Amino acid sequence: MSFFPLRFGTSVFQNLCSASAESESSCPKLGALISQLLLQAPRKCARLDHLQVLDSLLKKDYDRRATPTNHLNNATTVYCELYIRSFGSISPVTMDYEVDLYLRQKWNDERLQHPDITEVLDLNDPNLVKAIWKPEVYFPNAKHAEFQFVTVPNVLIRINPDGEILYMLRLKLTFSCMMDLSKFPLDNQICTMEVASFSKTIEELRLEWKTQNPVIMGKGLRMPQFEIVEIAASECQESFQIGNYSCLVAEFYLSRSVGFHLVQSYLPTILIVVISWVSFWMDVDSVPGRTTLGVTTLLAVSSQSAGIQSGLPQVSYVKAIDVWMGTCTAFVFCALLEFTFVNYMWRKLVPEILKRTLTIPDSVNGRAEADQDPTAVAVRKMVVTDGKTTGLCSSNNCIMARKIDEYSRVLFPFTFFVFNLMYWSYYLG
Repeated sequence: MSFFPLRFGTSVFQNLCSASAESESSCPKLGALISQLLLQAPRKCARLDHLQVLDSLLKKDYDRRATPTNHLNNATTVYCELYIRSFGSISPVTMDYEVDLYLRQKWNDERLQHPDITEVLDLNDPNLVKAIWKPEVYFPNAKHAEFQFVTVPNVLIRINPDGEILYMLRLKLTFSCMMDLSKFPLDNQICTMEVASFSKTIEELRLEWKTQNPVIMGKGLRMPQFEIVEIAASECQESFQIGNYSCLVAEFYLSRSVGFHLVQSYLPTILIVVISWVSFWMDVDSVPGRTTLGVTTLLAVSSQSAGIQSGLPQVSYVKAIDVWMGTCTAFVFCALLEFTFVNYMWRKLVPEILKRTLTIPDSVNGRAEADQDPTAVAVRKMVVTDGKTTGLCSSNNCIMARKIDEYSRVLFPFTFFVFNLMYWSYYLG
């Protein structure tokens, strides 16, 4: 009987070749195809036999509610592995991140061993998957989880001849990550993925990481805001009143990429602060120009600060960006305050000087008295045009006003440089 398909195929092949002389060129190809199909037929029959044997094992004495080592009164060890396909950005507002991963679990079930099963069986039939015992695990720090069904249920069970089982499924998860934003945006964060046993205590089920590379990142996988510095996998144990449960923890050590914030936050505020110093080189009595410059820069830095804060959570501690924006606002405000003080000193004696000068009699004695009065001398050195006073002023207040502007040209940049030195040394150190 075993040679019947071969003889039958050969006879069919000979009949087809002798049917027409024009088909002689295609007969070798047709013969090779028939031979390949005849060789694959025993393999398909063997696989069908293996599935039938597995089906008989599951229907005979197999209890999917009992662990594989329940009859030995030992805990079943399950080795886990995570393969991460995508790692979404971490939101500082909601403090969570989204990943797409494969969860691979491996254990040994001697109940599925049989001498007639001689090859690996890959199963994705929902009925067979449900009939086999699987570890009941969950993700304690996951806010949301989805099982992938497109285009078929993304689940696979691989049964080896020695009874070793590989259970793999694809999940879309949203994990929580409690972040410390005290050094934002120059911060480093640690985010975790936790896997734990849900219903089986540590006496029944023990979770362990795969020996080598338990957490694998997909090739070319990059995060938009962070760089993954290190991945540390460890085992843990959760204690509750009803018992102790085995768990696994994967820690991701992340370093924030500061390039975005340099361009969007730090450089614009530095330019705004520098622009506010331009008023120190403007005339003391240029009230409209210096006032407009001071108010505009103050509004600009305030708007910049509000835009940054809108994308951050309201926390009870001071962040690094708060220190930066607060200091820049203070520098701009001090520049405006300096102009107010200087302009006040500059104009303080002008009404009195004009009054005393205009009341001096236009006579020889009056001219002599005016020549001896320092305030009159100061006024004669000034030119009154359209209500604005220009020129030189010899009073102490006017001289001091000019000197304050000159000192501010050096003091403000130097102080801002010292602040930058201390700021970057502290938060990057």
